[in-house]
Amino acid sequence: MHPQRHQRYSAALDFAQQQVQRLVERHPDFFPMYTSQGRWRHSGESWTDWTAGFLAGLLWSFAGRTGDRQWRERAEHYSQLLEPRQNDRDVHDLGFIFLNSYLPWYRATGDDRFNRVLVEAGRTLAKRFQPKGQYLASFIGPQSLFIDIMMNVPLIFYAAQQSHDADLEKIARAHCLTTRDRLVRWDGSTAHEGLFELQTGEFLGESTHQGLRPDSAWARGLAWSMYGYSQVYALTGDREFLAVADRNADYWMTHLPKDHVPYWDFHADLSAARPWGPQKDSSAGAIAASALLDLERQTDDNDRARVYRDTAEAMLDELVQPEYLAIDADGWEGILKHGVYHTAKNLGVDESVMWGDFFLVEALTKALR
Repeated sequence: MHPQRHQRYSAALDFAQQQVQRLVERHPDFFPMYTSQGRWRHSGESWTDWTAGFLAGLLWSFAGRTGDRQWRERAEHYSQLLEPRQNDRDVHDLGFIFLNSYLPWYRATGDDRFNRVLVEAGRTLAKRFQPKGQYLASFIGPQSLFIDIMMNVPLIFYAAQQSHDADLEKIARAHCLTTRDRLVRWDGSTAHEGLFELQTGEFLGESTHQGLRPDSAWARGLAWSMYGYSQVYALTGDREFLAVADRNADYWMTHLPKDHVPYWDFHADLSAARPWGPQKDSSAGAIAASALLDLERQTDDNDRARVYRDTAEAMLDELVQPEYLAIDADGWEGILKHGVYHTAKNLGVDESVMWGDFFLVEALTKALR
């Protein structure tokens, strides 16, 4: 890595660490989701409660980066606050919550108490499985399959491997195959949601809650798929899953705008009149950058690996500029500006979002490593 790039990435991580320190000092035991005018505390709705693991994950990241006992104590404290959610049946996001909190805690200590929480959370998530359609249902209802769940199904694979439970493994694998066949399109783009007939398991078609249209390519959903299939390949070694991630990556890389930061949907109307111009989603860029850095290591193709690395660094080079990094934004409490939560509901649009901050830190940490 060029020394100037190394310096920019390190400075961005220093800033991120400062912002998170301010957050936990100003708002102790608070798990934010998205900012409103740059502030974490506000009255906006959550839609669903899925993001608490990202703050815990940031704390674990900074504990590892600094070796500082205070960061470690914070990481443990915020992780422990999440423990009751190992039995949460209301969300499909237990992977986001526990893989970023209890998994680093278990890896840091080897204490089986923390591993048992991970396994229980994986078993809870597996209860969302719909045998007729062969998928894990989203929080919307039993008829709904989300592309986001690809980022959570690794928790079930992990629980299956730790507990030697073949049934859990079958559930996780079936979900990945159904998602591949129903939500990942031939060109590597993805639908946000698939709908099924409950009595027969028949696939009824694509839908969306957060994308532009059912047949469009919602940027964050595509990033979730690329990263999720990469994680599943890492856990299973099954190259059919790596092939899906590669297809997602090909679509991503060939449809990025010139500045390497995606619009919120790859089919977005770029002429739409908005005060800030066509809406970007920096969080999708951060997720994809982290995924591409993993795919760089996973592929056997040296040319493809080089393209993955170059694309990830090109995205990160933009995201650490003051246009996106809130380093010069007076009073802004998040790390990464110009993120998007839910466009249709006008939640967290052109704001900081907790997952954007988390995956930016994760991607920068991987790049420097």
